[in-house]
Amino acid sequence: MISSNDFRNGVTIELDGGIWQVVDFQHVKPGKGAAFVRAKLKNIKTGAVVERTFNAGEKVPRARLDNRQMQYLYESDDMFNLMDNETYEQISLSAEQMGDAKRFLKENMTISVLFFQEAVIGIELPYSVELTVVETDPGIKGDTATGGTKQAKVETGYSVRVPLFINVGDVLRIDTRNGEYIERA
Repeated sequence: MISSNDFRNGVTIELDGGIWQVVDFQHVKPGKGAAFVRAKLKNIKTGAVVERTFNAGEKVPRARLDNRQMQYLYESDDMFNLMDNETYEQISLSAEQMGDAKRFLKENMTISVLFFQEAVIGIELPYSVELTVVETDPGIKGDTATGGTKQAKVETGYSVRVPLFINVGDVLRIDTRNGEYIERA
Protein backbone atom coordinates (compact mmCIF):
# COMPACT_ATOMS: atom_id res chain seq x y z
CA MET A 1 0.00 0.00 0.00
CA ILE A 2 1.10 3.52 -0.75
CA SER A 3 -0.22 6.74 0.73
CA SER A 4 -1.56 9.43 -1.59
CA ASN A 5 0.94 11.75 0.16
CA ASP A 6 3.76 9.67 -1.37
CA PHE A 7 2.63 10.04 -4.99
CA ARG A 8 5.43 10.94 -7.39
CA ASN A 9 5.57 10.99 -11.19
CA GLY A 10 6.01 7.44 -12.49
CA VAL A 11 4.54 5.64 -9.44
CA THR A 12 2.18 2.81 -10.47
CA ILE A 13 -0.95 1.96 -8.49
CA GLU A 14 -3.86 -0.48 -8.74
CA LEU A 15 -7.22 1.29 -8.92
CA ASP A 16 -10.69 0.19 -10.05
CA GLY A 17 -9.35 -3.08 -11.45
CA GLY A 18 -6.71 -1.36 -13.61
CA ILE A 19 -3.06 -0.42 -13.41
CA TRP A 20 -2.43 3.33 -13.41
CA GLN A 21 0.73 5.43 -13.52
CA VAL A 22 0.90 8.85 -11.86
CA VAL A 23 1.61 11.39 -14.62
CA ASP A 24 1.11 14.54 -12.54
CA PHE A 25 0.09 15.26 -8.96
CA GLN A 26 -0.60 18.24 -6.76
CA HIS A 27 -1.00 18.46 -2.97
CA VAL A 28 -3.76 20.95 -2.13
CA LYS A 29 -4.31 22.47 1.33
CA PRO A 30 -7.37 24.69 1.18
CA GLY A 31 -7.98 27.34 3.83
CA LYS A 32 -10.99 25.42 5.10
CA GLY A 33 -11.41 21.67 5.11
CA ALA A 34 -9.00 18.77 4.82
CA ALA A 35 -6.01 18.56 2.51
CA PHE A 36 -6.26 16.43 -0.62
CA VAL A 37 -4.16 15.20 -3.54
CA ARG A 38 -5.24 15.85 -7.12
CA ALA A 39 -3.57 13.35 -9.46
CA LYS A 40 -3.54 12.81 -13.21
CA LEU A 41 -3.38 9.05 -13.86
CA LYS A 42 -2.61 7.16 -17.08
CA ASN A 43 -3.94 3.63 -17.61
CA ILE A 44 -0.95 1.44 -18.50
CA LYS A 45 -2.94 -0.92 -20.74
CA THR A 46 -5.23 1.50 -22.62
CA GLY A 47 -3.31 4.79 -22.39
CA ALA A 48 -6.43 6.63 -21.13
CA VAL A 49 -5.71 9.60 -18.85
CA VAL A 50 -8.04 10.62 -16.00
CA GLU A 51 -7.91 13.08 -13.13
CA ARG A 52 -8.73 11.77 -9.68
CA THR A 53 -8.84 13.36 -6.24
CA PHE A 54 -7.63 11.47 -3.17
CA ASN A 55 -7.95 12.43 0.49
CA ALA A 56 -4.60 13.25 2.08
CA GLY A 57 -3.10 10.05 3.48
CA GLU A 58 -5.54 7.75 1.61
CA LYS A 59 -3.99 4.32 1.04
CA VAL A 60 -4.07 2.64 -2.37
CA PRO A 61 -2.42 -0.61 -3.50
CA ARG A 62 0.91 -0.12 -5.24
CA ALA A 63 1.32 -2.06 -8.51
CA ARG A 64 4.61 -3.89 -8.74
CA LEU A 65 5.73 -3.89 -12.34
CA ASP A 66 8.57 -6.08 -13.53
CA ASN A 67 10.66 -4.55 -16.31
CA ARG A 68 12.64 -7.23 -18.17
CA GLN A 69 15.16 -6.75 -20.95
CA MET A 70 14.27 -9.03 -23.84
CA GLN A 71 15.66 -9.63 -27.30
CA TYR A 72 13.36 -9.61 -30.32
CA LEU A 73 14.01 -12.80 -32.29
CA TYR A 74 11.56 -13.06 -35.18
CA GLU A 75 7.94 -12.74 -36.37
CA SER A 76 5.92 -15.78 -37.37
CA ASP A 77 2.18 -15.99 -38.13
CA ASP A 78 1.51 -12.52 -36.65
CA MET A 79 3.25 -13.54 -33.40
CA PHE A 80 6.39 -11.76 -32.23
CA ASN A 81 8.91 -14.00 -30.47
CA LEU A 82 11.09 -12.57 -27.71
CA MET A 83 13.78 -14.07 -25.48
CA ASP A 84 14.55 -13.04 -21.90
CA ASN A 85 18.21 -11.93 -21.78
CA GLU A 86 18.78 -13.46 -18.32
CA THR A 87 16.81 -16.73 -18.28
CA TYR A 88 16.75 -17.38 -22.06
CA GLU A 89 13.03 -18.18 -21.83
CA GLN A 90 11.05 -17.34 -24.95
CA ILE A 91 7.62 -15.74 -25.12
CA SER A 92 5.33 -14.93 -28.04
CA LEU A 93 3.32 -11.71 -28.20
CA SER A 94 0.50 -10.87 -30.58
CA ALA A 95 0.56 -7.87 -32.90
CA GLU A 96 -2.04 -6.23 -30.63
CA GLN A 97 0.23 -6.61 -27.58
CA MET A 98 3.17 -5.15 -29.52
CA GLY A 99 1.16 -2.08 -30.55
CA ASP A 100 3.08 0.55 -32.50
CA ALA A 101 6.41 -0.96 -31.43
CA LYS A 102 6.23 -3.49 -34.28
CA ARG A 103 6.93 -0.69 -36.80
CA PHE A 104 10.48 -0.28 -35.48
CA LEU A 105 11.54 -3.83 -34.51
CA LYS A 106 14.67 -5.33 -36.02
CA GLU A 107 15.85 -8.86 -35.32
CA ASN A 108 18.19 -9.14 -32.29
CA MET A 109 17.05 -5.74 -30.97
CA THR A 110 16.86 -5.39 -27.16
CA ILE A 111 13.61 -3.95 -25.77
CA SER A 112 12.03 -3.55 -22.33
CA VAL A 113 8.91 -5.61 -21.63
CA LEU A 114 6.65 -4.60 -18.71
CA PHE A 115 5.06 -7.43 -16.73
CA PHE A 116 2.34 -7.25 -14.07
CA GLN A 117 1.67 -10.52 -12.24
CA GLU A 118 3.47 -12.45 -15.02
CA ALA A 119 1.27 -10.92 -17.74
CA VAL A 120 2.73 -8.62 -20.40
CA ILE A 121 1.19 -5.16 -20.17
CA GLY A 122 3.49 -3.06 -22.32
CA ILE A 123 6.57 -2.67 -24.49
CA GLU A 124 9.18 0.09 -24.18
CA LEU A 125 11.51 0.74 -27.09
CA PRO A 126 14.68 2.84 -27.03
CA TYR A 127 13.90 6.51 -27.83
CA SER A 128 15.44 6.11 -31.29
CA VAL A 129 16.34 3.27 -33.65
CA GLU A 130 18.58 3.08 -36.69
CA LEU A 131 16.91 1.64 -39.79
CA THR A 132 18.12 1.29 -43.38
CA VAL A 133 16.17 2.82 -46.29
CA VAL A 134 15.06 0.12 -48.75
CA GLU A 135 12.82 2.17 -51.06
CA THR A 136 12.56 5.87 -51.92
CA ASP A 137 12.65 8.20 -54.90
CA PRO A 138 16.24 8.97 -55.95
CA GLY A 139 17.91 12.12 -54.70
CA ILE A 140 18.65 14.82 -57.26
CA LYS A 141 21.69 17.05 -57.30
CA GLY A 142 20.87 20.29 -55.53
CA ASP A 143 18.46 18.76 -53.00
CA THR A 144 19.07 20.39 -49.65
CA ALA A 145 18.31 19.56 -46.04
CA THR A 146 15.95 22.53 -45.74
CA GLY A 147 14.02 21.82 -48.94
CA GLY A 148 11.04 19.49 -49.15
CA THR A 149 10.42 15.98 -47.97
CA LYS A 150 9.57 12.64 -49.56
CA GLN A 151 8.43 9.20 -48.40
CA ALA A 152 11.01 6.54 -47.63
CA LYS A 153 10.35 2.90 -46.72
CA VAL A 154 12.73 1.37 -44.17
CA GLU A 155 13.72 -2.27 -43.63
CA THR A 156 10.85 -2.94 -41.20
CA GLY A 157 8.24 -1.83 -43.76
CA TYR A 158 7.53 1.48 -42.01
CA SER A 159 7.23 4.61 -44.20
CA VAL A 160 8.62 7.89 -42.92
CA ARG A 161 8.94 11.42 -44.34
CA VAL A 162 12.59 12.28 -44.98
CA PRO A 163 14.57 15.14 -46.60
CA LEU A 164 15.06 14.97 -50.37
CA PHE A 165 18.78 14.05 -50.15
CA ILE A 166 18.12 10.62 -48.53
CA ASN A 167 18.84 7.65 -50.83
CA VAL A 168 18.31 3.89 -50.77
CA GLY A 169 20.87 2.28 -48.45
CA ASP A 170 21.15 5.27 -46.09
CA VAL A 171 20.81 4.48 -42.39
CA LEU A 172 18.33 6.75 -40.61
CA ARG A 173 17.79 7.49 -36.94
CA ILE A 174 14.02 7.47 -36.26
CA ASP A 175 12.25 8.63 -33.08
CA THR A 176 10.15 5.70 -31.76
CA ARG A 177 7.86 7.96 -29.74
CA ASN A 178 6.42 9.85 -32.72
CA GLY A 179 7.77 7.90 -35.71
CA GLU A 180 9.59 10.88 -37.24
CA TYR A 181 12.97 11.12 -38.96
CA ILE A 182 15.69 12.58 -36.71
CA GLU A 183 18.90 12.41 -38.72
CA ARG A 184 21.04 10.32 -41.02
CA ALA A 185 23.20 7.96 -38.96
